[in-house]
Amino acid sequence: MPFGLSPLAASWMVAAILGAALVRGYSGFGFSALVIAASGLVTNPLHFVAVVMICEMAMTAQAWTGIGHDVDWRRVWLLVGGAVLGLPFGLWLLTGLSEDAARAVISGFILLMCGVLLAGWRMNGEAGALATLAAGAASGVANAPGMGGLPVAAFFAAQPMRAAVFRATLVAYFPLLDLYSAPLYWWHGLIGWDTLYVSLVALPLCFLGNWLGSRHFLKTGPQEFRRFAILLLAGLAALGLLRAVV
Repeated sequence: MPFGLSPLAASWMVAAILGAALVRGYSGFGFSALVIAASGLVTNPLHFVAVVMICEMAMTAQAWTGIGHDVDWRRVWLLVGGAVLGLPFGLWLLTGLSEDAARAVISGFILLMCGVLLAGWRMNGEAGALATLAAGAASGVANAPGMGGLPVAAFFAAQPMRAAVFRATLVAYFPLLDLYSAPLYWWHGLIGWDTLYVSLVALPLCFLGNWLGSRHFLKTGPQEFRRFAILLLAGLAALGLLRAVV
């Protein structure tokens, strides 16, 4: 099995990827963080960093239709500029850690971001260029374990942004971040044949879950479902942190 997964662990990851894609399609965020958090319970979470990158790019293409006119490109390029600075540092830091230490750092970061999102932090107005650049740098550092979306989602959620602009700008930012991340992941040994094999298996699950989620077939409203997703993510991260320290 790829990444040394047992059949039970592989089944767990199939369910996690499908469920995370459904969450992304329904609420617009959370895929990478959910998959990484779930993988930390059964293997080294760094194995799935490049997998979620490939899946995110594919699901972005699936979601692109009709949103181009809502993209705030100024924000996108400021975020990319910050991420260019932050990602190399994040990869240098994370790839020097042991598996348990990496698991603890990733789980702790997820719990912190979940707390920020649940707290509902708000800014008085829209952030300026320097703040957006700093958010991009934080996103770059966080994308070392494949979770560059959480800081940006929290940063955007704190500002008075239209929902369509929020979603479209994130959708435009992520593929640029991933294109920059890919060669750095390869350089640090995070991309191999197992990555490609698992990605090929994961992509149909991603497309299915993303499509089902986008249908909004659940009775729960998007905001309530987003809260549920954050709590689920926090629970997985807490279990990962417990595994790392026990």
